[in-house]
Amino acid sequence: MITLTVVLAVFVGVSLGLLGGGGSILTVPLLAYVAGMDAKQAIATSLLVVGTTSAVGAISHARAGRVQWRTALLFGATAMAGAYAGGHLAKFIPGSVLLIGFAVMMVATAIAMLRGRKTPDAGGDGHQKLPILKIVAEGAVVGLVTGMVGAGGGFLVVPALVLLGGLPMPIAVGTSLVVIAMKSFAGLAGYLSVVQIDWTVAGMVTAAAVVGGLVGSRFASVVNPDMLRKGFGWFVLVMAGVILGQEIHAAVGIVTAVLTGIGAAIVFGCSRVETCPLRRDASKSPTAAGTT
Repeated sequence: MITLTVVLAVFVGVSLGLLGGGGSILTVPLLAYVAGMDAKQAIATSLLVVGTTSAVGAISHARAGRVQWRTALLFGATAMAGAYAGGHLAKFIPGSVLLIGFAVMMVATAIAMLRGRKTPDAGGDGHQKLPILKIVAEGAVVGLVTGMVGAGGGFLVVPALVLLGGLPMPIAVGTSLVVIAMKSFAGLAGYLSVVQIDWTVAGMVTAAAVVGGLVGSRFASVVNPDMLRKGFGWFVLVMAGVILGQEIHAAVGIVTAVLTGIGAAIVFGCSRVETCPLRRDASKSPTAAGTT
């Protein structure tokens, strides 16, 4: 099962490289249900994987000048504090509750990826200043969630940087990777006081994800990002249903799967009907690739 976990971690990394984020949402289910880790150990290990993969990805963005360091450090510092607190708080919460919370995060991620995000109208050169109080509050909340459930939170960070600060999308993505790395490592530090992780397995999974991320980034320019983002969003919804079925009741998983199927059928049908309201709305909204 460890071999299978490492192989699947490569594909998680590939999805990260292709999407510019988002693949980390699969790391916790992979570690919990394939590697057989308990919930808290899986979350702690995922924070290491997410943090390292994001740090490697941030290097290429920084070299290309797509990181606003002032914003990254401000947001990252408050997110680190929240993540560290979240990692400590997790010891008072049952593992099954954490996994259910993670499934809820997966649903939110999937919806964000299916809807896409609007790019700020004003554009910008990446030198805008974020509202200090808003960004501190946002960083603390996102960090707290990251620390508790192990999700990178990029799908929350990037919109905050775009909508609050008016950063252009490429700079928001690069800056987000720095923030994600910072708060993931802070969350890991908090968790290390709660659980012991298998560093050998964690190292293999992390290395596999990093390799996959490098491979995926090479193919990012030849794959339709909109199609990939939406396909990944539907897949994440299915995975969320699996977790809810495992942790709550099989009926919950079945209901989630049925609703996902109905939603996919409606979207597919609308893509074939010119007068569909959903299609008309979608055509007005520019989308971007998903995040961590």
